[in-house]
Amino acid sequence: MGFSPHFRPTDADPKKKSPIKPFLKWAGGKRWFIANFQNLIPKNYNRYLEPFLGSGAVFFHIKPKEAILGDLNKDLIETYLSIRNNWKEVLRLLHLHQKRHSEKYYYELREAIPKRRSEKAARFIYLNKTCWNGLYRVNQKGKFNVPIGDRTKIVFEKIDLSNISKALKKTDLRTCDFEKVIGDAKRGDFLFVDPPYTVCHNNNGFIKYNEKLFSWNDQKRLFEALLKAKSKGAKILATNANHIDLVKLYKNEFGIKKINRISRIAGKTSSRNSFEEIIIFSQ
Repeated sequence: MGFSPHFRPTDADPKKKSPIKPFLKWAGGKRWFIANFQNLIPKNYNRYLEPFLGSGAVFFHIKPKEAILGDLNKDLIETYLSIRNNWKEVLRLLHLHQKRHSEKYYYELREAIPKRRSEKAARFIYLNKTCWNGLYRVNQKGKFNVPIGDRTKIVFEKIDLSNISKALKKTDLRTCDFEKVIGDAKRGDFLFVDPPYTVCHNNNGFIKYNEKLFSWNDQKRLFEALLKAKSKGAKILATNANHIDLVKLYKNEFGIKKINRISRIAGKTSSRNSFEEIIIFSQ
C-alpha cells in the first residue's frame, strides 16, 4: 500500500504551530525539502522511520508520536541521546563554550576527548556551529579534523533543546546500518530515506565521489531494502541524486519525480549552482 503525492510546492500555513528547527548544520540536510515539498509527506501513518538521520529536519518538522531513528555516526546519535535524556546539562555546557569561544579554544576543544556523554554532545554541537561550513569530516583515525570557520560570535540561546528533548522522548535511537532500520518497517509505517550523496553528479565525478560516501553496492542494498519495506505495506519517500543508473534502478518499482534545487555544499556562494535530484515514492 503506497501513496500518491502531488508535486506542488507547499505554502506556509500561518495558523500552524512553528515546527522545531534542527539544531545542527548538516551537509545534505533537508530544510529545502521541508520548505518546498512537505505536502509529499503522508498525513496518516503509524510509526516514522528514518535510517539516515543527520540533522533530522523532516523528523523535527512533523514531530511524529513514535519513531525509529538511525545513523552510522555514533557521535551524532550520542548527541541526540544526551539531549533527550539531559538537555539542561548540555545547554549549560554550550553556554560555557560560547563564553570561551576563540580560535585557540576551538582547536583545544577539537583535540579534547570528553568522557561524559553530555560533554561529548556539547562539544559536537559547538564544533558543528563553529567549524568551516558546518562540515563533518574525520581522518583515518576517526578524529574530527575540520578547521575553524569564520564566525566571530555564536549564540546557543536560539537552540530549543527543551522541545527537541520532548520530540525525542518516544524515539528509538540507533547507531546502525540503514538496513536494520528499514527492515523494521511494517504496514502503515512511513519511511523517509535520505542517503548520503553529492548533488554535483551531472558528470562522471558522481560515481568516483560517491564511492567514498555511499557506494554503488550500498545503493543496490538500499533499493532492495526499500523494495521489501514496500512489499510489507510501508509508505516510502526517498531522495537521491538524479543519475541515470539510479533512475534505472528505481523506475520499475517506484514513482520518480525530478526536481531542481540549489547546492549549498560549495564554500563560495558563486560556486553554488542549481542541480537536479530525484524524489522516489511508493505507489
